[in-house]
Amino acid sequence: MLRQDYGVCFCFRRVFKRTIAEPPEDVKDLFNRYSQNGLMAMDEFRTFLVEHQGEEKTTIEDVQDIYASLKNAIWPRRGLSLIVFFRYLFGDLNLPLPPPKVHQDMNAPLAHYFLYTGHNSYLTGNQLGSDSSVVPIIRALKQGVRVIELDLWPNSSKDGIDVYHGGTLTSPVELSKCLQAIKENAFLASEYPVIITFEDHLDAKLQAKVAEMVLQTFGDMLFFPESEFLHEFPSPEFLKGKVLISGKPPKQLPETMRAKKVVQKNEFDENEEEEKAAPEYKSLIAIHAWKTKGGQNGLLDIDPIKVRRLSLSETQLENAVKFHGTDVVRFTQRNLLRVYPKGTRISSSNYDPLPGWTHGAQMVAVNMQGYDKYLWITQGMFRANGGCGYVKKPELLLNVGPNNEVFDPRSSHPIKTILKIKVLMGDGWHLDFPRTYFDPFSPPDFFVKLHIAGVPADEAKEQTRPIEDEWRPVWKEEFEFRLTVPELAILRIVVREFDMDRRHGFGGQTCLPVSELRTGIRAVPLHNKKGEEYKSVKLLMHFQFV
Repeated sequence: MLRQDYGVCFCFRRVFKRTIAEPPEDVKDLFNRYSQNGLMAMDEFRTFLVEHQGEEKTTIEDVQDIYASLKNAIWPRRGLSLIVFFRYLFGDLNLPLPPPKVHQDMNAPLAHYFLYTGHNSYLTGNQLGSDSSVVPIIRALKQGVRVIELDLWPNSSKDGIDVYHGGTLTSPVELSKCLQAIKENAFLASEYPVIITFEDHLDAKLQAKVAEMVLQTFGDMLFFPESEFLHEFPSPEFLKGKVLISGKPPKQLPETMRAKKVVQKNEFDENEEEEKAAPEYKSLIAIHAWKTKGGQNGLLDIDPIKVRRLSLSETQLENAVKFHGTDVVRFTQRNLLRVYPKGTRISSSNYDPLPGWTHGAQMVAVNMQGYDKYLWITQGMFRANGGCGYVKKPELLLNVGPNNEVFDPRSSHPIKTILKIKVLMGDGWHLDFPRTYFDPFSPPDFFVKLHIAGVPADEAKEQTRPIEDEWRPVWKEEFEFRLTVPELAILRIVVREFDMDRRHGFGGQTCLPVSELRTGIRAVPLHNKKGEEYKSVKLLMHFQFV
């Protein structure tokens, strides 16, 4: 054990013993079950991986690779000791999600996927006065975001295009710089398509300039539809390495109507130019965006001939799912639905993405600079499918019954599985945080909070007791979550440092898609509030589905 001193006042100091990490009883029991004479041979280790960890496809070659990575710690070389076995379980080779690799079918239409979507992707901070920059665009793309939003406005001299949040004090950034940043970073994290949504506030002349910029920047990377509209969206696999433009197609008035407007004016009206659509700009738009007509009833209007993208604010979505929930699900089986934060979120906070996802909304747009629990949940959702930015919708959101019925997330459904979670221990805070970071007078008092985010029936929260004055807390507490729709569930894990005033400190977080959780004992890396992984902080947890 190591000593740690904490000053209480000028005259007194408190001395604490810092324990050395040792295997909890669960790990010792497993080691004893799968080893002989204090060593775990390769075939015994493979049996452990197959039987207890659920890694049924593990080969002896895989085991040899694991042993090779641990060779400096294995002595004698005939097998793993308890300490080395524990080191493996708490290491980077034993994570709760599969290795990052695309494993879902990527040949379905775009409407069959959830897309990692950003909102006002150019903003560095709040929605009213922060700077517009290419930096958050680059950061988002490197994190796997596949939908980038740009607001297009005339620059101060009216001869160029800037990107900024209109009607606010946000500073502008040139569109050309944003497009170049997207080109250079679009496919670093994922090879699957990037969609740029244009919120266009330009006249026809500037639209033509946008078309020229886009063509010059992206060239062959740009996807052009073969016809004026799409009957069905292409697949992510077909669109690999492509950039798509999404926006509202400019309307061009018939010549007779435009002439009538001119006759009615006694002098030249500069705004008359806005009546003319730029055909080269219109031809860029691969995914057409439209507004609903007739309020929420517009969701009922599903065009059998062409597909489109609909945008709703989070408030509009709340009303839509309240009164027309199954219609939203039906709409999103062929069409794209984008949801965006309401205008009062000036601090760039986020909203709960689950109502959108559970009703099939593909583009639930988040403020990537809004470091809150809903951003964490979004990051967790898109850790699935190798982190490629596209997650296949579960079949229940795509199926249509014999009586034209579709999935209703608000209805009661039978329990499909019970997720059992045992929080064993945690480690690494003493390496990543200063000694007095959590408490100037003593070691931290950590506890773990668990939350299932999903359909309303599956929402649940649990937490462990705080372990006082311990950098390496051992909880050994077990919880059960009964899940009706595990395909849409996200497990949120947060570590807090207990405070008597209830303003608990933050000790790390992560969110994991339940559908991809690996069973058995797993090392769960934690992240900071921005979603960046800590170097050392991990939890050791046991997952089981029954």
